[in-house]
Amino acid sequence: MTAENAIFLGASRKPDDTYQQAEALALKYGNRHGIVTGATGTGKTVSLQVLAEGFSAAGVPVFCADIKGDLSGIAAIGQAKDSLTKRAEEVHLDPYELRASPVIFWDIFGEQGHPIRATIAEMGPLLLSRLMNLTNAQEGVLNIAFRLSDEEGLLLLDLKDLQALLAHMVTRSEELSARYGNVNKASVGAIQRSLLVLEQQGGTSFFGEPALRIADIMRTTTDGRGVVSVLAADKLMNNPRLYSTFLLWLMSELFEQLPEVGDPEKPRLVFFFDEAHLLFDEAPKALLTRIEQVVRLIRSKGVGIYFVSQNPLDVPESVLAQLGNRVQHALRAYTPRETAAVKTAADTFRPNPDFQTFEAITNLSTGEALVSTLQEKGIPSMVQRTLMRPPASRIGPLTPEERAQIIATSPVAGQYDQAIDRESAFEILQKKVVEIAEAQEKAKVEPESGGIWGDLVGTALGTKKTSGRQTVAETAMKSVVRSVGTSLGNALVRGILRNFKR
Repeated sequence: MTAENAIFLGASRKPDDTYQQAEALALKYGNRHGIVTGATGTGKTVSLQVLAEGFSAAGVPVFCADIKGDLSGIAAIGQAKDSLTKRAEEVHLDPYELRASPVIFWDIFGEQGHPIRATIAEMGPLLLSRLMNLTNAQEGVLNIAFRLSDEEGLLLLDLKDLQALLAHMVTRSEELSARYGNVNKASVGAIQRSLLVLEQQGGTSFFGEPALRIADIMRTTTDGRGVVSVLAADKLMNNPRLYSTFLLWLMSELFEQLPEVGDPEKPRLVFFFDEAHLLFDEAPKALLTRIEQVVRLIRSKGVGIYFVSQNPLDVPESVLAQLGNRVQHALRAYTPRETAAVKTAADTFRPNPDFQTFEAITNLSTGEALVSTLQEKGIPSMVQRTLMRPPASRIGPLTPEERAQIIATSPVAGQYDQAIDRESAFEILQKKVVEIAEAQEKAKVEPESGGIWGDLVGTALGTKKTSGRQTVAETAMKSVVRSVGTSLGNALVRGILRNFKR
């Protein structure tokens, strides 16, 4: 393999303790996925940085999460420290060129990068159910809400759209239950409470428009290098369910939007999923099936997925079996679980007669890793004890001033910074309530009744006695008034009051 068709990872260690043979990852097998594992402080982040630099230099766009902020240094030129220069000499990296990679910073909260948004409709009921940890019954009601949205043209873009639609469904619960199955107030109320929690955890920032365009994370520079999209995830990790759901949504969007390309000479995009265990923890069976499907089939779209985690046991066997490129840093075996993790890691490698894989994993020094990559015909190489090459970019985080400068001059500057709130389910349902109220007003309700507003509010609050069947307007207004105290109820009532004041 040459520098044009492979990523140089480092040099393998021989029995005489010298590093001689180059170890590399063939670009043509870069979309066969991979995994980087190891205990804290063993060099996982630097290995991720080396891989991201290599793919970028080969013209492959990269998307990765920056959990601790350290990965941001990939956007700055590295420093020629003695330790790095010595390692470059040991692995025969000549010349050792220092350079920065082209980077776009992203941040769901819009603080350390360009905002990333997705619409409620794009997220879909399955991922939203995962995000809100809904029961099967509640997930069923959410599926009905999405079905109703499609049938009646009620576009779901942000949280208030879904909140408005759920409130609307309560007023039509009998009708909807007859059509789709049980729509009870208890399930709707539970979903609304979950939406409130999600809103407090930052969901309002994430859901809305303009939504992320896949093309903006698949950019290349004028000199042919792939752009590295770095997601600021230090704050996002305070809500790990949002983090994992977002990255799973992104993987699903790539799977659904990109055309089939078979096995290209190099990937179209490489996706690094740090803290991979968060994707699988407490995931329901339907979601695990979806993850397995995406991982299995997305390689034909030219996308490589690389999981980064401390422990290989964090990844289910059905997914682990599909990860052809492996970088294993040191693991410790002090407990039965840790021993099982080391054994699992050792068993996934093609054995090398020069050493015992199990023992090597526990004795690796910082910066060393066991490496096995796919070779000709997709056959895994024999595992090699490898000293990883030093990165060309900075090891460690950028300063806030450096980050701000890169954000200001990025190719997507100004495209996502301002949120857009166009007409969708919330506005449409608000108009319907107003139209019904105006129609009732024109019907000239009895003077002593206090007018349409007084009647409807009285009915909703139970202060006005009614005889016979409630009107559609009364039913709708009753739901609205009961929601006063929430942001949705206040907004709807203010809209109606404005119309009556004109």
